[in-house]
Amino acid sequence: MNNKLYKNIVKKNLKKTNHLKNYFYGFLSGGTLGLSCETVFLILKKITHMSLLNIRSLISLVIIFIASLLTSIGILDKLITKYRSGIIIPTTGFAHSITSSAIDMKKDGAIKGVGSAFFSLAGSVILYATISSFVLIIIKVIINA
Repeated sequence: MNNKLYKNIVKKNLKKTNHLKNYFYGFLSGGTLGLSCETVFLILKKITHMSLLNIRSLISLVIIFIASLLTSIGILDKLITKYRSGIIIPTTGFAHSITSSAIDMKKDGAIKGVGSAFFSLAGSVILYATISSFVLIIIKVIINA
């Protein structure tokens, strides 16, 4: 089979995406997630005497926990399929990538499976975030010197 014939077959069988619907769902789901986090933030700010940094940290931890829990029981994948990128803000996306890679290797045991594959997807993100942070701090130090 040549390239042209293959591309025609793929094009004919490829499901057409409704970009306007995807944008709407992304906006709706991301907005709902952001609004719910902001609501929890305001409630905690009003009823507790925690510092703003502690409240933000607590909300981040809750988001990470919920994303990991929903990934482990198979719900987050369905939500991502339906609502696309609106649900994968950096925090939930990172938690999803770590949890899903750990679940995929669960059959190989705790050490060789889950432990070794825990950061296989997220490892590159951590690496490049660390390198770029280092470079940006060096630039900041040079500018402010």
